[in-house]
Amino acid sequence: MKTQADKLKNLVRNEKPKDLKTRVIAITSGKGGVGKTTITANLGYALSALGFKVALFDADIGLANLDVMLRVNPKRNILNVLKNECTLKDIVIEVDKNFYLIPGESGEEIINFADEMSLSNFLSQLDYFEDFDFFLIDTSAGIDKRVQTFLDAADDVIIVTVPEPAAITDAYAMVKVISEKRDIAYMILNEVHSPKEANNIFGKIINVAKANLRSDFRLLMLGYIKNDKSIYISSTKRLLFTKEYPNSSVSEQVFSIARKIAKISERKVLEKEKGLSSFFKKIFSGF
Repeated sequence: MKTQADKLKNLVRNEKPKDLKTRVIAITSGKGGVGKTTITANLGYALSALGFKVALFDADIGLANLDVMLRVNPKRNILNVLKNECTLKDIVIEVDKNFYLIPGESGEEIINFADEMSLSNFLSQLDYFEDFDFFLIDTSAGIDKRVQTFLDAADDVIIVTVPEPAAITDAYAMVKVISEKRDIAYMILNEVHSPKEANNIFGKIINVAKANLRSDFRLLMLGYIKNDKSIYISSTKRLLFTKEYPNSSVSEQVFSIARKIAKISERKVLEKEKGLSSFFKKIFSGF
């Protein structure tokens, strides 16, 4: 007898994908407390300030706080869409020009309430995002099954870490898991004191990766973000430091990373992208 999850998996396999060009980027970390959510929010704003249309999806199950950081109060989320209580367009919150938030929900709740009809209806609404350039996913920390589902479904994966032994060890563990299913991943070094420290830490991770992971896997550093009081001040006030202190060195570092992401996406424009339809199908079938 087929279970609810089995029926959903069959549905997402048979649903014809739409040709959506939005690039889905999962931002993750090996452990909590490394500034992943702060980076996701500020990177999203930086991309929008550069002229791209960006949506953030809060997938940090249990610790979802993008809404707090962005000073918004979601009334509904994806679960409400699946329950046919509203449309996908209804839950999207405009934070700033070209900058939006999509409130998430736990995988268990989605499976409990999503049936074939509601899921099909949800997938049919993804045309709403066809003019979005980037879809940034703020995942939970760690390497459990739910996190891996988001990483596997995304077009690109960015790992965030800080210069602490435990964080670096967990970041490498995340790199190892990612290398089993994709050929390339990216890294951001957060809260560093200097470019030299960032390069040294990344160099050590690369050396371990080269010695233990398959030879065709590539780990690239997108950049670093220095430890700066403007980040702390902005966070306590629930503000984006890239918006409040646009000329600060840390904001310039985030904008530099945003430009690199834009260039990477331009180079990959001819590649077969997974896109939003494929992303959500994998998410629903993976839980």
